[in-house]
Formats: sequence, C-alpha cells, structure tokens
Amino acid sequence: MTLYDDAVLVLKDIEGQEELRQAYLDHLQAHPDGMWKACTAGHVTASALVIDPERGRVLLTLHKKLRMWLQMGGHCEPGDTTLEAAALREATEESGISGLTLLPGGPVRLDRHPIPAPCHWHFDVQYAAMAEPGAVQAISDESLDLRWFAYDEVAQVADNSVVRLLDATRARL
Repeated sequence: MTLYDDAVLVLKDIEGQEELRQAYLDHLQAHPDGMWKACTAGHVTASALVIDPERGRVLLTLHKKLRMWLQMGGHCEPGDTTLEAAALREATEESGISGLTLLPGGPVRLDRHPIPAPCHWHFDVQYAAMAEPGAVQAISDESLDLRWFAYDEVAQVADNSVVRLLDATRARL
C-alpha cells in the first residue's frame, strides 16, 4: 500500500469534519501527487501535538520560518509508509523526544490552512503524541525555540488551529 492509499483510507475513516474531510479526498483525487511538497495546488501534511497529560502541558515549537508557536509536523517524505508514521517521525525529529506514542484512534482532527507561494494549501492531518513523564526535549534546526506550555497558556501563545487541536486532544483523553 502506498502513502497515498493509506491517506485515502485514513481520511475515509475520520468521523466529524465531513465537509473538510471531503475536501481532502477531492484534492487527492484531483492531484495524485497531492501527498508531496512538489504539488503546488496543495499537499497533505502530518503533524502531532506532543502532550504530557500527567503534568497538563503540551510541547510547542517556535517555527523558524513562520515565527509562530505550533505543534510538531510537516511534509511527508518518500520513506513514510503511513500518515501515522509521518506524524510520529515529525514529532520525534522536531521535539527530540524518543519513545513518543500516538494517541489511539487515528487523527484527532483536520486543519486546512493557506501557505505562502509557490504552494497554496496545507491539508494537515493532525495527531496527538504522548510523551513519557519526565521526557526531555531537544531543539531541532527547524525551530527557533521549543517549550512546554500548560494547557491554559496555549491560547495566549498559539493560534486558533493549535487551540482547536489541544481541545480535541483533551476531549479524546
């Protein structure tokens, strides 16, 4: 099974966000290369909110290019066999934390957002990754900073997409 095939299956199984989910599926049907950064009409990305539920906090990265506090995530790569694998790889690489595990139940939510040219859209499939108690982060070269925030601090530093992801993650917990 290809990453494209996995993405279609994952998207078909997501409950809720029906209109947005259908937009993702329509995009992939119209763009067989829609999993890859080279697809300038937009492409699927995979992200994960790193969470420490025992301490009521999340790890956010200050994105180097966007200069915004965001969850870990990014573009799919040729070695990724599933969206879950891509999200876990991105979370591990950008957080520096080994041993992350994805919250069961598949993606937590979807978030489509415009991005600067030459591309137009990121069709982000968002997961949540659980950190072991006492996990220590290590900043990557993709970040300006990496910091734990209490749940109630997130709305003060991050945009609404991150707040919605945290809310959906907490509801699933």
